[in-house]
Amino acid sequence: MKPEGLQLSGFREELHQFFHYRADAIMDLIDALACNGSATSPVELSLNSQFQRQYGSIYKAVDKFFVSSDPQKAEQEHSEHQQKLMRIVGKQCTEPVQRNFRLFGLDASGQPRPFSHTLRDRGIHYHPNPAPGNKPVMVGHSYSVLTALPEKKGRTSPPWVIPLLIRRVPTDKKATEVGAAQIADLLKEEILPFGKDLSVLVGDSAYSARGFLAKGVEHKNLVILVRVRGNRTFYRMPEQDDSPSGKGHPVWYGTSFDMKAPPTWGDPDATEVVSLTLRNGRVCQVEIEAWHNVLMRGERDIPMHEHPFTLLRIRVKDSNGKAVFKRPLWLIIIGDRRQEISLSDAYKAYRQRYDLEHFFRFGKRRLLMVSCQTPNVEREENWWEIVGLAYVQLYIGAPLAQNLPRPWERYLPQVKEGKSEEVQSPSMVQRDMPRIIQEMGSPSSLPKLRGKSPGRAKGYSPGKRERFPVVFKGTKSGQKQIRAP
Repeated sequence: MKPEGLQLSGFREELHQFFHYRADAIMDLIDALACNGSATSPVELSLNSQFQRQYGSIYKAVDKFFVSSDPQKAEQEHSEHQQKLMRIVGKQCTEPVQRNFRLFGLDASGQPRPFSHTLRDRGIHYHPNPAPGNKPVMVGHSYSVLTALPEKKGRTSPPWVIPLLIRRVPTDKKATEVGAAQIADLLKEEILPFGKDLSVLVGDSAYSARGFLAKGVEHKNLVILVRVRGNRTFYRMPEQDDSPSGKGHPVWYGTSFDMKAPPTWGDPDATEVVSLTLRNGRVCQVEIEAWHNVLMRGERDIPMHEHPFTLLRIRVKDSNGKAVFKRPLWLIIIGDRRQEISLSDAYKAYRQRYDLEHFFRFGKRRLLMVSCQTPNVEREENWWEIVGLAYVQLYIGAPLAQNLPRPWERYLPQVKEGKSEEVQSPSMVQRDMPRIIQEMGSPSSLPKLRGKSPGRAKGYSPGKRERFPVVFKGTKSGQKQIRAP
């Protein structure tokens, strides 16, 4: 067996031994998701050839994915459960070769549940809405996903990620708070080398909030690279303390750096021009300007004046010198070891953040990430973690997959030229995953018929489920709830 096959087989065996309840059904469910080609709902996965059981086992597998011994300790035990799973998945992260740091991505995505009135803790979360004039919001849950971003072999390499931690964002917390806790759990793990090596975390503008950055800089080997909006105002380091005779409040901030007013910028401390070849072969020039030791305003318990950062302004131009994008890209690099990240590496690292968007799109379209319609919050959380494990299995099996193009895809340039190593995207691997699992075998045992279930006792009625209101945040009086219909 090839080394890649041994790696996938070892991962599946270790994963199978990790589960204490319904391990065979859970493994069959993960395999069915990884091999899904036509199912549009979880129950349809029971028709998949990799699922050897009846459709009722799907719900039992989701329900028994995590089992708490005590309701009072459920949150703590669930955290420990996720930590153990992260150790298994984290072993699949390879050592960086081209860059001197490990790269991680953090983002949140929503699960719309507008009509699930018996589902608790539903809130208003961001959700893209293509209808003109409509607000980009939805009613449901939001999940924070922390992933490892593996190195790419070339410009046409597929957008793979490795999901490490997936957690639901409760309505009484922000996605940045949950993300900060995920980062802390990742870096404190002693078995994995992430906390000891230089690590870079990339995120969108939502993670440029001072509360998130202040928690991130507590980790000495972590550098945070996030985008910032072009309408913010920062400050330079003060040149000297102007307070008379040492009395009064010390001067923490110097002159302002208004991102909307170029005269306040001054000359950049460093510049770099790198060549960029897009996936379509278009060659562009990337102009990077950097200002060191920039500060942002803090709060009483968030002393941001103690944490200077590097501010980057990035413009992409074509061969004629014309700007490719209407507005420049502004990035923040903050952390004790930020000087070890070159300007070009910082830009390339942030570009790889968009692989998270591909993961969410693929997960929702092909892995049924948002298709589990359950009135139980815990089962919904279990489902998201199961989907993450199915995706990891696809990532490990990518080197073993063969190129199986559709008839209308045979004329694509990468297929005609035989560049199979560059077209093994998640969708391509999912097409060939049934063959890989069939040749490798499943660690789960065959089901044993138990006879017919006696069913629900005669005269038993479970009663009506409790209906929960939708939680609105951001009101003057704190959280506001509306009555469930």
